[in-house]
Amino acid sequence: MTRSLLLATAAAVLFPSSAFAQAAPDDILPEVVVTATRIPAIVEDTPGARVIDAATIEQRGAIFAADILTDVPGLSVTRSGAFGGVAQVRMRGATPGKTLVLVDGAPVNDAAEPNGAYDFSGFDLGDIDRVEVLSGPQSSLWGSDAIGGVIAFTTKEIDGLRAEAEAGSFDTVRGRLAVGMANETWALGGYVSRFDTDGISVADEADGNPEADGFGNTTVGVRGRVSVAPGVRFDGSARWSQSEAGLDNGFPISDNADRSESEQWSGFARATVQALGLEHRFSVSGSDIERETFSAFGSVFEADRQAYRWQANGQTGAATFAFGAEREESAGSISTGDSIELGTSSVFATGRYDLTDALSVTGGLRFDDTDDFGSKTTGRISAAYDLGYGFTLSGAYGTGFKAPSVSQAVCDFCFAAVPFPTLRPEKAEGHEAAIGWRSSDDRIEARATIYHLGVEDQISFFFDPVTFDSYYVNVAETATDGVELEGRALLRGGFDLSLAYAWTDAKDESNGRPLARIPEHAGSATLGWTGERLSGALTVRAEGDQPDTNSATPAIRDSFVTANLNAAYQLNDHVTLTARVENLADKHYQQIVGYGEPGRSGYVGIRLRY
Repeated sequence: MTRSLLLATAAAVLFPSSAFAQAAPDDILPEVVVTATRIPAIVEDTPGARVIDAATIEQRGAIFAADILTDVPGLSVTRSGAFGGVAQVRMRGATPGKTLVLVDGAPVNDAAEPNGAYDFSGFDLGDIDRVEVLSGPQSSLWGSDAIGGVIAFTTKEIDGLRAEAEAGSFDTVRGRLAVGMANETWALGGYVSRFDTDGISVADEADGNPEADGFGNTTVGVRGRVSVAPGVRFDGSARWSQSEAGLDNGFPISDNADRSESEQWSGFARATVQALGLEHRFSVSGSDIERETFSAFGSVFEADRQAYRWQANGQTGAATFAFGAEREESAGSISTGDSIELGTSSVFATGRYDLTDALSVTGGLRFDDTDDFGSKTTGRISAAYDLGYGFTLSGAYGTGFKAPSVSQAVCDFCFAAVPFPTLRPEKAEGHEAAIGWRSSDDRIEARATIYHLGVEDQISFFFDPVTFDSYYVNVAETATDGVELEGRALLRGGFDLSLAYAWTDAKDESNGRPLARIPEHAGSATLGWTGERLSGALTVRAEGDQPDTNSATPAIRDSFVTANLNAAYQLNDHVTLTARVENLADKHYQQIVGYGEPGRSGYVGIRLRY
């Protein structure tokens, strides 16, 4: 089977008519990235690419996005509070605002957040079919916000009925309901999910904070498609989420009555037309976030983004390619209540060429013209070579940029007796090399990656303790060198094993200090088992010490090891009983200094599938 045909076949299985269909064990195809790379790409040929499918999410018992992203090497996930605390991702040492987050192709980063970062705390995985992670500078594909990489979520297409209910520790209750119909011509489905818990104290209970801080989240969505004529298809989705969470603030963090509420929606509408030998995709996507904090210094922030895209995909001989144009507009509120607008117009092209059956080269180029910060051209090139005997050698080099966020552009919360500096976009370049191996029976695969990511003109918040001047300035230069190791094996007796490890050396080049909230060592191991009716997975995760701030004498978050156990017993084709235990050994640990994590906790539930 040629590589191009293999890609087409593998891509086709990503969109089955039934969201609950299971592939036969012998029907093994390579994992393919579709959304994050804009053209189908085999994961083992694509440096920095990973795919987390719905089966893996279910096997791990992951409820929210932060629960599963911690297992991806090179991603540092931190949250300020176990239930509903702000959860952010640092990818390969890049600050949180440098990871672009997509939901069904719609960018959802919070334009009103100081760095433009996305908060994963309330992102429910109940409607998610797959998660694609693409590490390294991806501005040639997606423009600003993608210096560290891209995380793309794809929602499920539903055929049938699925319901779940669960209850457990901290008076936690959770329920999901999804229903839909799908065939080759059309599909329409919807879902609703609710999570409620009394929680634990956001401030660490071990520091004398007994007050529990609750969390609630509701997620509702719809997804559909229809083919109206040969070569003409319309599809779209919409997703709405609302959360409320108790907070603890202060220096040091301690119990109080603070709380927050947030509401977000995102969606897209797309027309796909076959014409002139190409597949043309015309899409409009949008997202809106409103978050309010209730405290002595309460605040309300709102942000929205719209993206208008045309993309043409084609294939000729050994070449697969895509090109197009897009316009993105965002607006975010600042502390004064004013709303600030930013915009970018872009053109891009990317393509892969199979030079031989063993060697392929992929390249991309993009031109972004911002309304306020000039223009920037970025590019990326990668190659993959089949060495034989199951080995694949790959490498990539790419550049990136990030325009100032809304808060940075107007210097929100700034004060100075002198004019604020004029900010420039941040710039980045990264390179990586990987060697992968897959056994001849496809039961074992492994990959080792080494990389470097450098960021220049990084925007930092400057504060003078003498004059109290405070403002944003392009001063910092950061560099991250790292190694990522990962492997998966289908063992005998129904067992499977997944391993991941990352060594991350992330530093501020101006002073040599380690970057905050990025552990030098982190890893996870998951041992799964699937029997005729009983299945389960034990996941052990470990992180080394990490500095909590970028100061000369930062507080240190201690290292920790924690384990989760998830199990399911299938009563019949339609009913499954579930159970999970988190923090199996009842270890005390923190992800961020001062914020507590739950001790041993257990949950039982039921799943229905029709």
